[in-house]
Amino acid sequence: MTEDQLELLEKARDSLSAARLLLDGGYPDFAASRSYYAMFYVAEAFLEGEEMSFSSHSAVIATFGQHFAHAGKVPVEFHRFLLEALELRHSGDYDRRNAVTSNQYETKK
Repeated sequence: MTEDQLELLEKARDSLSAARLLLDGGYPDFAASRSYYAMFYVAEAFLEGEEMSFSSHSAVIATFGQHFAHAGKVPVEFHRFLLEALELRHSGDYDRRNAVTSNQYETKK
């Protein structure tokens, strides 16, 4: 595992810890965003292992799906979970306040 992969995984762990704090504090909109980023950093770490790097979220997500999920290297659900997390992140970041509820967040974990 490369140093860059380890850094991405540490960042993912920190982002997940922040998401838990935000959710426990009653901020599910922001927890959804941090949860998405935790998953996104893991996807980037997978791609880094194949010496692939992209500047856009859509490219990371699409390439992760193609090269890992649909190729059978990871369960295909991982790609779907990442896509669902992106949707929740968009709702939490760009929709009205309280667009993501704690119950909705819990069902998406």
